Amino acid sequence: MLQVLLNATPIASDNYVAFTFFIGTMAMMAASVFFFFELNNTDKKWRTSLLVSGLITFIAAVHYYYMRSYNLETGESPTFFRYVDWILTVPLMCVEFYLITKKAGAKVSLLWKLIFASLVMLLTGYIGEVLDRNGSVLWGVLSGLAYFYIVYLIWFGEVAKLAQSAGPQVAKATKVLSWFVLVGWAIYPLGYILGTPGGLFGWQPVADTAAALKAMDIVYNIADAINKIGFGLVIYALSRSEEKA
Repeated sequence: MLQVLLNATPIASDNYVAFTFFIGTMAMMAASVFFFFELNNTDKKWRTSLLVSGLITFIAAVHYYYMRSYNLETGESPTFFRYVDWILTVPLMCVEFYLITKKAGAKVSLLWKLIFASLVMLLTGYIGEVLDRNGSVLWGVLSGLAYFYIVYLIWFGEVAKLAQSAGPQVAKATKVLSWFVLVGWAIYPLGYILGTPGGLFGWQPVADTAAALKAMDIVYNIADAINKIGFGLVIYALSRSEEKA
């Protein structure tokens, strides 16, 4: 691994896209190491949740390393690899809601609802952004419906109700994670809208320019790191607060 890093293509000082890919790789790898090392210091009932947090950031770190290489070699946005990363990590982030409410009676059916909705959101988004750009509005609407279904479940549906009966610490953590989904994840549909034909309400002055695509990659990279590492840190904080309680 060290030899691969040493032989990696150098990053120009003004290549901010590749730089954010590099920072994202290192940040999420560091988060993975932290979560994995803390497993033995974590109460047994929270170990699976913390393990999933480590897997999320580890998977993202690997993909970010490849996305960085792809971007350096081609100069293009690594849309395909980004969706591969999302289709693995986003369902795992949804699984966290099931794991922390499981003690309060969350059923497996809730787990599958969250996973299914996240997969629909991502697959329809990929079709609209890559495979059928002329039908991007339709696919974007379908993706948005799946996203808002997840938002409903965690803010007003089963997840919210279970969290309230699981104790104040779980309720607080669930609320913070819910804000990540509502606010932090909002950058992804916004990027989809601005990056597909038609833009925002038919107005798309710069969405197809190289500068706009580079800006979107930078925003995506920063948002990904905050969302994925942030999810894990909330789970970690929950495990510690429960131990103190």
